[in-house]
Amino acid sequence: MRLKFASKPLMALLMAGVLIAGCQTVQPPSASETPKTQEGNKPPSGNQTEPSKEPATGTSKGDAKETPRNETLYVNGLQWGAPTNFNLLSGNPAFPINYGNSRELVYETLFMINQLDGALEPLLGTKYEWKDDTLHVELNKDAKWNDGKPFTSEDVVYTYELGKKYDINWSSYWTNISEVTADGANAVNIKLNKDNPNRLRVLDSIELIPMLPKHIWEEIEKKAGNDLSAIRKEVNDNPVGTGPYKLYFYNDQKITIERDDNYWGKSLFGKLPAPKYITHVIYKDNAAGDLAFKSGQVDVSQQFIPQVWNMWEKGAPIKTFLEDAPYYVPGSMPSIFFNMSKKGLDNADVRRAIAMAIDYKKISDLAMSGYSAAMEPSLTLNTDAESKYVDKDAIKPLQWTTDVKAANELLDKIGAQKGKDGIRVLNGTRLGPYEIECPYGWSDWNAALEIVAQSAKAIGIEIRTKFPEAPVWTNDLQTGKFDIIMNTPAGGVNPSQPWSRAHDIMYSKGVAPAGEMAFWNWGRYKNDKADQIIDQIPTVTDEAQLKNLYTELTKIWLTDIPSVPLMYRPWVFHTVNESVWKGFPVDGDGSNIPPQIAMDGAGIRALYQIHN
Repeated sequence: MRLKFASKPLMALLMAGVLIAGCQTVQPPSASETPKTQEGNKPPSGNQTEPSKEPATGTSKGDAKETPRNETLYVNGLQWGAPTNFNLLSGNPAFPINYGNSRELVYETLFMINQLDGALEPLLGTKYEWKDDTLHVELNKDAKWNDGKPFTSEDVVYTYELGKKYDINWSSYWTNISEVTADGANAVNIKLNKDNPNRLRVLDSIELIPMLPKHIWEEIEKKAGNDLSAIRKEVNDNPVGTGPYKLYFYNDQKITIERDDNYWGKSLFGKLPAPKYITHVIYKDNAAGDLAFKSGQVDVSQQFIPQVWNMWEKGAPIKTFLEDAPYYVPGSMPSIFFNMSKKGLDNADVRRAIAMAIDYKKISDLAMSGYSAAMEPSLTLNTDAESKYVDKDAIKPLQWTTDVKAANELLDKIGAQKGKDGIRVLNGTRLGPYEIECPYGWSDWNAALEIVAQSAKAIGIEIRTKFPEAPVWTNDLQTGKFDIIMNTPAGGVNPSQPWSRAHDIMYSKGVAPAGEMAFWNWGRYKNDKADQIIDQIPTVTDEAQLKNLYTELTKIWLTDIPSVPLMYRPWVFHTVNESVWKGFPVDGDGSNIPPQIAMDGAGIRALYQIHN
């Protein structure tokens, strides 16, 4: 299976100083959690020293001696500050305990998601099946915690119920689950909530929730008096997990984990992972991380590297998963959202004209260093895992491309006449100035919005960029205090895509009115038919019916245009330097190992393939 992307190399007109920029979405909080601003994987501000070999006082664990280079896999781009804890319940654990990007190294999930085909591959779970309103999951009888105790159904039930008991990362799944029960020692049943029976979200849970040992964490709970704030103070610097690695050493400059040679997964994978150690060096900024990667001090980089092709043109043994542009597999669609109550912008033809005027290639070249393929507007990504859900021929007549002439003709047709200043007026409303915003310092997004503003000018619509600090942007987004705003509708690699993305863009049920906090559908779009389809999709299992529903929903979106995707963005930047470790997966190699940085989801299988 090969992914279908444009293969012509793109010469970027790269804006100076582009670093990693903001790539996260503001997601609904769990239960009663206060919403937090998310700034993506941005480097910290302030001065930091370059990494050294000596541990910082008071933050070290274990022996500070260096590990052999040929036994150590070095990674970067996942940790931008000194680790404070390795506690999954803390809300901000350090590598490799991060929730959702290094899931399988210490704390494993029941199944591993594969970004390439969307499949859920066995790990702690061996198989799953729906039995009416219940998901039955069989567990691997060989699985053990790294302290030697068996992994059982009691651990699964305990882990899920932590999300019911406390406000933590996986609490929101309980809106779709009524109970999780053991079915003997090696199986569990996850029963749907009859009032919100979303099968897709339950499938998300089995590949995203990291399993915790009941015998360890119930003691931590007891010591903390079942008080979450006290539990979060637990550093947990000797985490007991089922994964192939244990925490070996950390300070404020690096974190090292060591292979557990008694890892139960030998029975599943047939052998142990090749690297004995994995080390994440904490670089002061992207430039330092890029320099270390280019020189071979880092093997796997999850950083935004401008014009990555320049590195291999200069002879470095550097690879991306795709040999040609866009080099990376898309995982999200950062988009602009229109405030549906703003005069002028409340007209679908005006929104279509703006969408048609935008120079998407320039956004890719300038803002994304050529890492975004040609835009094909849809609720689905242009990957095998998602594009199968829509009838491409059926949606094609409604899709737009960059066509300034046609955009001007559309505005002429609806009677939007240009004034003396060149700005159009429609039914007495001047089309601008409209403010378009995203957080200050999110360089690729800032550049993209400047291009949108320039593009709109060519069709007689005035748009002005606004780059507030992230907390202001978050408040504007959620309260609807904007004209046009940029955010990422639910991205990520999970079974609920593209349903989650459509929900974030279009679902109006439960959305607070403007002035109050909304955590999806920030533009307050409303279409009863769209709501009906979004409600129906999670209940459908027939593939043909699903395709019809997604196609109909996509047609509604392409007609009403409540949002416009500006770029495709990788969920992670998987770039490898094969100076020391060779054999990383690439597109078309037949391995079906996804570019999930060799440590998340099914990407973990890369650790069993690489070699010196």
